[in-house]
Amino acid sequence: MSREGVASVEEVAAAEKTRQRHSPTGLVYLLKRLGFYVVTAFVAVVLNFAIPRFMPGDPVVTLTRQIEQQTGTKLSAEQVQSMYSLYGDPQKNIVEQFLTYIWDVLHGEFGISVMRYPTSVGELISGALPWTVLLVGVTTLLAWLVGTALGAIVGWNPGSRLDNILTPASTLFSSFPAFWVSMVVLWVFSFQLNWFPGAGGYDPDVPFDINNFYFVMSVLRYGALPAFTLILIGFAGWLFSMRNMMVTTISEDYVTLAKAKGLPERTVLFRYAARNALLPNITNLAMAMGGIVGGVVLSEIVFTYPGIGYLLLQSILAKDYPVMQNIFLMIVFAVLIANFVADSLYVVLDPRTREN
Repeated sequence: MSREGVASVEEVAAAEKTRQRHSPTGLVYLLKRLGFYVVTAFVAVVLNFAIPRFMPGDPVVTLTRQIEQQTGTKLSAEQVQSMYSLYGDPQKNIVEQFLTYIWDVLHGEFGISVMRYPTSVGELISGALPWTVLLVGVTTLLAWLVGTALGAIVGWNPGSRLDNILTPASTLFSSFPAFWVSMVVLWVFSFQLNWFPGAGGYDPDVPFDINNFYFVMSVLRYGALPAFTLILIGFAGWLFSMRNMMVTTISEDYVTLAKAKGLPERTVLFRYAARNALLPNITNLAMAMGGIVGGVVLSEIVFTYPGIGYLLLQSILAKDYPVMQNIFLMIVFAVLIANFVADSLYVVLDPRTREN
């Protein structure tokens, strides 16, 4: 074949590669998924709106009675009216109630907490949310990165000494319940060794100021045990999952071809094998980040950590329905956002998605 022929083939291949890279099908796929998530979020909002209105009796009267019994304070007419805008005003039709509810939600008006009257629900959630995001968001990401990287390495050489050590250890750790690991870590490092505090989110003797170095250090010290617990539990699962996917992936033809071409082992490992084995772990990461509140409830209870999980426990014990209702809505939105992020990563990492 002439050099012109070779050049033309290479040009055609490069043009095809460029066409796939800039193909709009990936964007179409994401728009379809985004439409699905928007519809799902709308259904969650409708359910959140409808449940109090279809409950037997008047939910506002029930909440008002609970607040007055717990605080001994009589609500003003304006406060009662604001509660009716969230839980159903009999003077308005259902369409007007829904539009008022949507307006209040978009403006952060989620009602008044029963257990901490007159504090608003939005204030309680905004105060607890950063603690949970800081603790579980960072630890889940670190556990995923470390577990996935080690899983790719041990899965590349199944049966090696490192594989025989880490794989049984990951299986063992992943079988332990989260609350049991939390209690063991608390007993060893707080009660026995007295290295770290066992309750709270920061030192109460230090002024609450994020610009204060000593406050930041106390936050890190108080969060060390719950963070270590969550990394220990999560790391094992990611390692085990990635290792199994790698064992399956290294037997694929494209990996064998890459090895036959004489490519460096690191290139074959990370660019060919690990990249494809990574896809299921990305979905699992999205689900873990989306279900961040549900997975951290027990750990926050054990360590009395001031996050969303501990707030949810307090609201359940106090029958604080406004707080429970809006935490549910927040969890749904977190799951949907995390899954959309996972879909976006799929489009980048898996060319087959862009061709559908």
